[in-house]
Amino acid sequence: MDASHLICDSVAQVEQLRASAASTPGLAGAVSAIKQFQARRFAGTYQDLLHARPYQAAARFFLDELYSEKDYAERDTQFARIAGGLARFFPQEVTQTAISLAQLHLLTETLDLAMARHWLSNANADASANTPDPSRYISAWRAVGRREDRHTQLAKVLALGRELDHLTRTPGLRFMLKMMRGPANLARLGALQRFLEAGFDTFADMGRQAGGATFFLETVQARETYLFKLLFEGDLVACETELAQTLAQAR
Repeated sequence: MDASHLICDSVAQVEQLRASAASTPGLAGAVSAIKQFQARRFAGTYQDLLHARPYQAAARFFLDELYSEKDYAERDTQFARIAGGLARFFPQEVTQTAISLAQLHLLTETLDLAMARHWLSNANADASANTPDPSRYISAWRAVGRREDRHTQLAKVLALGRELDHLTRTPGLRFMLKMMRGPANLARLGALQRFLEAGFDTFADMGRQAGGATFFLETVQARETYLFKLLFEGDLVACETELAQTLAQAR
């Protein structure tokens, strides 16, 4: 399947997931609650990187573009609109980055919706209506399972980071992105343009630091892998306590 079809298929499936959430009372709100929890958790896990150079911008980019609770519908629409022209107007590396983002987004939305269904059922159960968020989140995580998909999701996040890092070494690409800014806004592709520019600049800045992007991506891999093991296998009380402490560090 070519780039255009891969991207459009991913976006179409995401739209179906959104429609499914919207058609079930309370489910869209549960999806939002899951995403908000995950954004707070990321902010707590990486509070050291979010508030100190040289990795502050990279951690913020990951939070805003990959772990945020914000609605990506506008960016999805723009990806689908430009999908057919990506291979004609951009280097292959940019096309692959767009495919990676679209596929990661689909997997993330699939897992979030699956967790939201359990989160909602917990909220509707009298015995657990007041259950603290960490407990509900762990319950939803373990009910959904899909350990392999979780590791695939993380692998896709890391691969996207490596692809963005590689883009910074493509001669002339930053100048090309800058020259596209006006046409992209006129074509209502501003969200896509901002993502590409922000990703390029963030990883270019990291590349000038000792260790480059390698330290940042290895840190994400180590911390997320530890979290997966805790969520899947950890003692329930210890897991709830650690998640609550992590959320408390978010600021």
